[in-house]
Amino acid sequence: MAVTSEATTLWFGSLTEGHGTTSLDTSDSAEFPVTWAARSEGVAGTTNPEELLGAAHSACYSMALSHALTGAGHPPESLQVTAAVTFQPGEGITGSHLLVNAKVPGLSPEQFATFAEDAKTGCPVSAALAGVSITLEATLA
Repeated sequence: MAVTSEATTLWFGSLTEGHGTTSLDTSDSAEFPVTWAARSEGVAGTTNPEELLGAAHSACYSMALSHALTGAGHPPESLQVTAAVTFQPGEGITGSHLLVNAKVPGLSPEQFATFAEDAKTGCPVSAALAGVSITLEATLA
């Protein structure tokens, strides 16, 4: 069964002076303020498309890695995944860096590295980001 998820952004004004809000419509769980300044300079308390993309990438990667580990008989105790998505004004999104810290009993660091790398390519959001560099730094605690 396919699931379609929706988010809506309401924008007011020009790119540089304007502002907006992005709402997570499907879950109705959050609304975030967005501005060009937050995207191009970083502004506390205001999000940007790259932060939202990072949220999607970290969640998707966590699910892909958990599924692969569990399927191989190594369910994780915990996975902490940060996706750092970089935006360069005038160039666009240039990459996503996945930083992973995991607790997986009974798995060697070498085995974990293989699962971590495979999940990077197996994650649907990674596939959607195929046009940018995706790097991985994975640690087994």
